[in-house]
Amino acid sequence: MTGVTPTTPAPGRAAAGVPVRALTVLYDDRTPVGVHLRDWLARRPRLVPLELLPAGSAEARARFPGLDLSVTRDEITVVGDSGQVYRGPRAWITVLWALREHRRLAHRLAGPAGAKAARGAVLTAADWRGTQWGGRAYQRADAWACHPVTGPTHAPPSRAGAGPATR
Repeated sequence: MTGVTPTTPAPGRAAAGVPVRALTVLYDDRTPVGVHLRDWLARRPRLVPLELLPAGSAEARARFPGLDLSVTRDEITVVGDSGQVYRGPRAWITVLWALREHRRLAHRLAGPAGAKAARGAVLTAADWRGTQWGGRAYQRADAWACHPVTGPTHAPPSRAGAGPATR
């Protein structure tokens, strides 16, 4: 699982052990799920300020020259104001943690077992349904799917084609 990777810290602040005061969410504005999540996040009450920035934008490239933004197009990346970089399940948990309505859920998902369900929790919280995007929200075969009735599911490669692993 991908965790936190420090980048160049903000002037006068080190990434490790510094409280997060603001987050930048880099998302793929070319996919329906990326645009939907951006719109949903923009309407949520927040405990931590969120800036929503398209990963492929000139501003993202200028502000985060050390990040591989091609990876960010396949999976959201969250950057803390002191240089922390969250990817994979940790990014989804960090997004939930920043929202007033979902901080408790983020704390429950922060453990190893919960991290596997983090992306599904964000999609469910956003009330995303497969009928809106034809069942294809991700650009890579990352084993996640969103069924219109049962919601997000994850089928790891060892179970691919064998049905949903979680609900």
